[in-house]
Amino acid sequence: MSFLAYNIPFFSIFLVMLAAIVTPLLPNRNRIPECAATAAIAAAGVMSAFLLAELRGELTFTYAMGHFPAPWGNELRAGPLEALLALVFCAAMLLSVTGNANSTAEDIPPRRQPLYYALISLLMSSLLALTYTNDIFTAYVFIEINTIAACGIVAAKEGGETVRAALRYLVMSLVGSGLVLISICLLYGLTGHLLMENMRVAIQDLAASGRYMLPLTAALNLMTAGLAVKSALYPFAFWLPDAHGSATNASSSILSGLVLKGHILLIIKVFCRVYGLEIIQRLRVDNALLILGLLGMIMGSVHALSQKNVKRMIAWSSVAQVGYIFLGIGLNTVAGIAAACLHIIVHAAVKPMIFTAAGGLSNAAGHKKGLHALMGSFHANRWAGLGFIAGAFSMMGLPTFAGFASKLSLTLASFDSPAIVWALAALAASSVLNALYYVPAVIVILTPAAEHHAPPPPPTRLYKLSMAAFLALNFYLGLFCVPLLRLIERGVRVFG
Repeated sequence: MSFLAYNIPFFSIFLVMLAAIVTPLLPNRNRIPECAATAAIAAAGVMSAFLLAELRGELTFTYAMGHFPAPWGNELRAGPLEALLALVFCAAMLLSVTGNANSTAEDIPPRRQPLYYALISLLMSSLLALTYTNDIFTAYVFIEINTIAACGIVAAKEGGETVRAALRYLVMSLVGSGLVLISICLLYGLTGHLLMENMRVAIQDLAASGRYMLPLTAALNLMTAGLAVKSALYPFAFWLPDAHGSATNASSSILSGLVLKGHILLIIKVFCRVYGLEIIQRLRVDNALLILGLLGMIMGSVHALSQKNVKRMIAWSSVAQVGYIFLGIGLNTVAGIAAACLHIIVHAAVKPMIFTAAGGLSNAAGHKKGLHALMGSFHANRWAGLGFIAGAFSMMGLPTFAGFASKLSLTLASFDSPAIVWALAALAASSVLNALYYVPAVIVILTPAAEHHAPPPPPTRLYKLSMAAFLALNFYLGLFCVPLLRLIERGVRVFG
């Protein structure tokens, strides 16, 4: 492995964080702050692609931050799975920002736009840090950075409802963060370490001797509960639709497709790298996540059925998709974790496309968000219409679309689980429920409107390019899922 690849995890985080510091200081003209933020994210994506090419096998390495030994030393850890996730997160963030650039300029006052793009950069740096960090307290620090930045991009759009939604989001996130911090304190007191591998060795020794099993179980339960709240796992997800319904299109895309995934990724790290799957099974936390995942798959779609606002409908759909991910984690096998990671990637690529498309359709309908108000909007903005239809078909799990690949991998992984009957029933029922609200929405946008209004301005070239890239990524994930899943499985094996 080259010296350049070895330094990529640190420099990708540092570059995007530096953009967050510099962006508010730049002159707010000719979209300079936006260009600075997107350039940093694009550079991090290019570096992640290069790192993935270097780590296509089962190679993994750690990058020591400074020269301090454990338990104070801080490390980054990179393998093929981390590099792949970082690449997808950067691509989804870049397309979410560029595809919604015009609506962001309309929704956010000019004086706030540099701060908005600074928060976007801060959010991206926290996602990269959560992807690469090998230190559990550093993960907590970036969880808090992630929370503050996410609440900021929700509240960036002026209005009382956005402030209320951001405050609800902040309260729920702080509850989750408090549980995570208590768990970290317990784990540090029991193991004397903060680096994940060192914690795992100590936990395995304690589990082998049977000592301190109650506090170990309590710490795991607190960690899982805190991250489940922040990940919008049902029934802790009622704050999510409010945040999506009032935020800008770019903020909704980022919240659903990316913010939730950083917290879920940390749960996977705790399961695989801190405790180990055998101890997780012994403590039976996987069973709780399996049950909540199955419940979320159904109830998220049930709530989506009753929504009249298109963004709230898509938000509740995200709750159902989070349930799919937790189903894979709850299976507590390499195949299940790999399927969950594939669904993380699929959802990170598809759900921002749907929100971006919904924003374009809403603008074509005169900035209306009601579902029936979007009638005929496909004909006013065909790029947005194609993106919405492709995203809907993907969430329904139709072949050749990205969602089919991840749902198929979850189905196959379920065959090794004692809960196979429940898992397959929930997968089938959730797919049917997805169709019950996505198909009518597709019919609405395709049906010509009875009233003819003044034609909206055509979509910009940047919007078309972003949507074309979203569509290409969606079909790539659907058609070439086998080599991608093999890469993920190799990454999961060296992830722990």
